[in-house]
Amino acid sequence: MSGSTLAIHGGTPVRSHYLPYGRQFIDEADIASVVQVLQSDFITTGPAIEQFEAEIARITGAKYAVAFTSGTAALHGACFAAGIGEGDEVITTPMTFAASANCVLYQGATPVFADIDPQTYNLDPKRIREKLTKHTKAIIPVHFTGQPAELDEIHTIARENNLVVIEDAAHALGAQYKNKSIGSIGDMTMFSFHPVKHITTGEGGMITTNNPLYYEKLLQFRSHGITRNPDHMIQNHGPWYYEMQFLGYNYRLTDIQAALGISQLKKLEQFVDLRKKYAAMYNEAFRHTKTIQIPYQSSSGVSSWHLYIIALNLEQLKGSRKNIFEALLKENIGVNVHYIPVHLLPYYQELGYKQGLCPNAEQLYNRIITLPLFQGMSEQDVHDVIRAVNKVLNHYSK
Repeated sequence: MSGSTLAIHGGTPVRSHYLPYGRQFIDEADIASVVQVLQSDFITTGPAIEQFEAEIARITGAKYAVAFTSGTAALHGACFAAGIGEGDEVITTPMTFAASANCVLYQGATPVFADIDPQTYNLDPKRIREKLTKHTKAIIPVHFTGQPAELDEIHTIARENNLVVIEDAAHALGAQYKNKSIGSIGDMTMFSFHPVKHITTGEGGMITTNNPLYYEKLLQFRSHGITRNPDHMIQNHGPWYYEMQFLGYNYRLTDIQAALGISQLKKLEQFVDLRKKYAAMYNEAFRHTKTIQIPYQSSSGVSSWHLYIIALNLEQLKGSRKNIFEALLKENIGVNVHYIPVHLLPYYQELGYKQGLCPNAEQLYNRIITLPLFQGMSEQDVHDVIRAVNKVLNHYSK
């Protein structure tokens, strides 16, 4: 078979083995750090948690950091700390993972979806203003793919309307907005440490904040609503005493996970630099390709490049997004789609959210494909992706 024949049609794949879209990078130092904790006195909540939190606070420039079992749990904690509850509305983007809206539902409040900017794919501040009501309590902007949202405009809206800003920075550890690190700007900022993110703890999340009241609430919320701090107790029977003061959750990270996170953080700059390098290689390769649109980058921020997303110019193609997606998989390129707009998911449809609510997000969803991008890739891997994309697009070009 000719090398130009698609693998899906019987040709030879570009790669002999599968390349995932994302994957953790674990080295011997990471493994040793975990083993050290396993041999210590603490494997659940101990000194490694505090060290990990202190390192995240230092790197982001925040005053406080609180670790959670996942990014989702961290967002839930942030919504609780912000006082979000029944009758409240929280504006967020549909172009995200479901957790960005689910955390609002956990608190009995209502997610309100505002449409995205068609260039950056981030929450559009103009659309936020259109969604404001007397019930609006907070805004949850998502730094989609690692590119910071327009935080100056979002914070202006928040100040004018007495709203809390909870940044979903699951994609954006190591990103910057106007020379400030993401994590130091919003009222609260969430980071995720899932294996496909910049660093991993297996599962895990973190909230950073500069607000001491939020900090105390977050600490207590992740531990059943229990406090052992004598200054916060209603009574004090002695050194053994503790009080459960509200209904919290068991959202505590383990020292095992924190040890992995501490070790991974030492490589964060290297990991982000590699992602930037590979994104630049993709940009250069596809810059003049008429059948796709490469990611636009705003001058107001520096992306940490969690995802590299191409948007298909379908009018230039004789195949569908599904055709191209399946063809790339057969070339052993692990493509994905990020994301199905949240308001289109069956559960949200049952809640009454309708198609057509956010046309920019819906139109984008129909065109996008996520290419592999992670620190464990080699330059050859990047070249393989470029070859496969060109091979498939050439086949389907009009």
